[in-house]
Amino acid sequence: MKRTHGLDEREMELVNLLMADCRTTGDIQAKLKQLFAGTIEQMLEAEMDEHLGYEKNSAAGNSRNGYGKKTIISDYGECKIAVPRDRNGEFEPKVIEKRQTRTDEIEQKILQMYAKGMSQRDIEDTLKQIYGTEISQGLVSRITDKILPEVNEWQNRPLEAIYPVVFFDGIVFNSRKDNKIVTKCVYSVLGINMEGQKEILGTWISENESASFYASICADLKNRGVKDIFIACHDNLTGLCDAINSVFPKTKNQLCIVHQIRNSCKFVPYKDRKSVCADLKKIYGAVNLDDAEFAKEEFREKWDKKYPNILKSWDKNWAELTVFFEYPQEIRKIIYTTNAVEGYHRMVRKFTKSKSIFPTDDAIRKVVYMSVVEISKKWTMPIRDWGLAYSQFAIFFEDRFAA
Repeated sequence: MKRTHGLDEREMELVNLLMADCRTTGDIQAKLKQLFAGTIEQMLEAEMDEHLGYEKNSAAGNSRNGYGKKTIISDYGECKIAVPRDRNGEFEPKVIEKRQTRTDEIEQKILQMYAKGMSQRDIEDTLKQIYGTEISQGLVSRITDKILPEVNEWQNRPLEAIYPVVFFDGIVFNSRKDNKIVTKCVYSVLGINMEGQKEILGTWISENESASFYASICADLKNRGVKDIFIACHDNLTGLCDAINSVFPKTKNQLCIVHQIRNSCKFVPYKDRKSVCADLKKIYGAVNLDDAEFAKEEFREKWDKKYPNILKSWDKNWAELTVFFEYPQEIRKIIYTTNAVEGYHRMVRKFTKSKSIFPTDDAIRKVVYMSVVEISKKWTMPIRDWGLAYSQFAIFFEDRFAA
């Protein structure tokens, strides 16, 4: 078929039809709206023919019974269409279902706007401006509720057997409970899989973080197929190390060095902070564990009288703070900080900043899941220098590589 400017002859006929009596883009939009409504009506007529088994104006068995009027919302705004009815009331149209008032494209746009972090009120206002139609916040909520089965399926999906590195961290949201505002912690687990790619293994919501809560997260990971985690990286949350090792006894726990530095300098006056940080860097930046211990004792001699609480914390958690010294640089730079999962949570916060208070836990689950979907689109490549790190993991965890 002959083509002109990328259009075939039939498409050119349609363009010429649209151009007739059109002076502005608004005129074109109005014609497209009419064409859309007319096409829907013709498709409904074809469905009725199929349902009855004979064409219009034929006589047999069940018969047509006039038309019902219906307003639907589409990319072209509000369209009024005539929906054919049958006498027995058995006709179930597929192109526009009986109680459907929106095309699938509109619902997809609502979900996309919700995923981008827009509030329900903003979505309502945007749709009104674009399509000139009212869509209530309740309707937006009901549309987004349709993804809850997808959320549950994702949360319970099978996981890989081995994750070389897993990061644990939480993010806090405000939620309503019994007419009060309470804080809910959404705990995320980010894994680095055997291909070196980041993956959110799941999210769990709790009002109170506790050892039993952490244990339930680890049990869930195991029930979904995780057999081994080489190294777990996290902040020093009470009970988390024990919870991890109760389910994954061979897993090494590396506490986040960056968190430790922040906590160490929290109450150090500005005039000393630079010097204190420089001396702490000698500890965690040492070549090996022996040098780190020597640097710690030097720090003790210099600062312990003035800031005795700093090294109390380092001494208490020394075993978990220094796990990264057991490995070469390729592994060290992956595990010494929880920045990977904190960076993910910073992106989640961007998607949720317009939602100051969530009405339910399901509302939190929806928006966090949709944030995961959007954020994960950028995680297409392995983490930097994964090939080198993988080789080192294969050496240090050789006996566990085929769990």
